[in-house]
Amino acid sequence: SIGLFQLTMFGVGATIGTGIFFVLSQAVPIAGPAVVFSFLIAAIVAGLTAVCYAELAGAVPVSGSSYSYAYATIGELPAMGVAGCLLLEYGVSAAAVAVGWSEYLNELLNSLFGFKIPEALSQAPEQGGIFNLPAVILIGLCTLLLIRGASESAKVNTVMVLIKISILILFIVIGLFGWNSNNLADFAPFGVQGVTTAAGIIFFSFIGIDAVSTAGEEVKHPHRNMPLAIMFALLIVTTLYILVSLVAVAAQPYTQFEGQEAGLAAILENVVGATWPGTLLAAGAVISIFSVTLVVIYGQTRILFTMARDGMIPELFHRVNPRTRTPVPNTIIVAAVIALLAGLIPINFLAE
Repeated sequence: SIGLFQLTMFGVGATIGTGIFFVLSQAVPIAGPAVVFSFLIAAIVAGLTAVCYAELAGAVPVSGSSYSYAYATIGELPAMGVAGCLLLEYGVSAAAVAVGWSEYLNELLNSLFGFKIPEALSQAPEQGGIFNLPAVILIGLCTLLLIRGASESAKVNTVMVLIKISILILFIVIGLFGWNSNNLADFAPFGVQGVTTAAGIIFFSFIGIDAVSTAGEEVKHPHRNMPLAIMFALLIVTTLYILVSLVAVAAQPYTQFEGQEAGLAAILENVVGATWPGTLLAAGAVISIFSVTLVVIYGQTRILFTMARDGMIPELFHRVNPRTRTPVPNTIIVAAVIALLAGLIPINFLAE
């Protein structure tokens, strides 16, 4: 039931949000303004990977992503190794994104109503809290939507992604008014090593592209649509990432990024001298990060579904609800594990 446009939005939805909304505070202190090149390096590597995915997604249009490709070409044992990496990657990134969402939700509540969720309920134990409740609520909401059905999830995701792209374009336009070439004068303060180290951290914000390949069995004309969706998604994501990072480092000295929560919102507030852009951006981040979490959890359940069908893990994971046609027990188990990670582990640890 998923067409080319919705599938492209799956790729964009799973990708934008993780990186651009909070990875700048991790990457800019390491690379300086040259973080723009870090994004470019990560995009080239992601592009080479995307070409491989596009080739294989057209040839083997099933729901297991690179696990299925490994299974079809080099056998069960390597496929299990690939599956282990995939599940870890999807699980950890979904948890990291949910924690990032919690930060932006606090920023939004503070802007709109002047109150914040208490630290005890919005921070990990290591950061002086008890449990990150907003992150867990987000995962719960995504789970309910995924249990409803794939088509419904794809429609909701498309709306969220269009809002998110609009918000980032708005950031670029407003951010240009704060452009200060002096901020770019010391372009690569930490040299090539800083650029490549930051690219390693940033790469994790490109991994959503492969979520397209987990929808293989729910897509119309997969042989044509899956390769196209992967390439279109990569193009949209790379363009937006590079423009946003360039505007961000030109509008704010690189020394101010370290430890900055909800960084893009803070940059806009400084440029305009008012709080409304920050509020708008925080709202956009809350919506867009929801879509990332939704697609990443979707991807993880579909990989487990395929593994169970191949007899690699218990058959419970490919049991489908006869009414909604979704793997309900699988979705609930995945959500519970991700919720534990998001509730108890701080974002910097998850991001690394």
